[in-house]
Amino acid sequence: MQHLRLKAPASVVVDHFHLFVNRRAYTLQSNRPSPESDRHYYYCPKDTKTGQGLSLTLDTIRRHLEGEITIGLYAINPATQCSKWVAIDADYQNALADLLELSFHLRQDGVESALENSHRGGHLWIFLAEPLPARDCRIYACGLALRLGVPVKRGRQEGIEIFPKHDALRPGRYGNAIRGPLGIHRGAGQRFWFDGAGENLEEQIRHLNLLPKMTGDQLARLNAGKAIPPQLLRPEPKAESVIWRPTRGPEFRILDHITTKLRAVGHNKITRCPSCAEEGHDHSGDNLSISIEDPRKYICWAGCTRDMIRAAVGCPRPIQHALHRQKKEASNVEIQCQSDGLTRGEVPRGGSEGDGLRG
Repeated sequence: MQHLRLKAPASVVVDHFHLFVNRRAYTLQSNRPSPESDRHYYYCPKDTKTGQGLSLTLDTIRRHLEGEITIGLYAINPATQCSKWVAIDADYQNALADLLELSFHLRQDGVESALENSHRGGHLWIFLAEPLPARDCRIYACGLALRLGVPVKRGRQEGIEIFPKHDALRPGRYGNAIRGPLGIHRGAGQRFWFDGAGENLEEQIRHLNLLPKMTGDQLARLNAGKAIPPQLLRPEPKAESVIWRPTRGPEFRILDHITTKLRAVGHNKITRCPSCAEEGHDHSGDNLSISIEDPRKYICWAGCTRDMIRAAVGCPRPIQHALHRQKKEASNVEIQCQSDGLTRGEVPRGGSEGDGLRG
């Protein structure tokens, strides 16, 4: 992707930071695709010495804009529960037509938006004059989609995804990240631009800076008397988690085979990945994340597949047994996530070992 590399002026880096960064936590898109899915997943970068998550800086933004790395950005700042933008992601058949319809009706409401192209559709961005409550942003965006009959993604139903995806974040949570604009999509091998400006960094940022920003008063007027449409409400968390007990049934349960210390982080149990441990890695003991509510859901944040993990605990899947004899090249494995919206300590809500959840 060397031919896509650009030089990012300092002023462009600063303006990009002011437009898009609302929280210093971020994700990185892997340079190499997953051998299982051929997708370039996102992961949370950590300091190799301390194990702590890295904090986003101007230099991170510069590297992203120049094409050295590709970052994912979080919408909500948990200190304020506010966002400085709303992004509508659409990547299904006829997605672009839906985004153009949304853009037209936003303008009818006096709200300007910026359409960023993407690999299979686009991202429609609404910029705010100041960070505003995520809940209020969602009330307006979700209500507009429902009014226009634009489908909103729920479960396996195709539709738009609205960022921020949460009304507020609980302590220790990150929400969902979206690819930072104007960088290189590693999977597509392409840099995507906003419509309405020349295809260079300076003109793109100038276009976004000049775009009118939605004010708090404007959002309040548009939301007067409204709430999140009931059919689009996220399900309330259970008051009490279901506690799973080991069984001797035929179904594989990872907790039956884990002897290392477990510690709770949010909705998951964190411990050392047995596959990583075989290669002398995961000294911090936190690569393996297991759902408390459903221990069939587990993931290694260093990229070990479920077959590697099952082999390491002495319970390989019969159909894959021959593959486990091959030594994995752990030193070359890049940390990968199951999905663009997945953050460290958050296990995928959907899927289980039976339907192909990786690792």
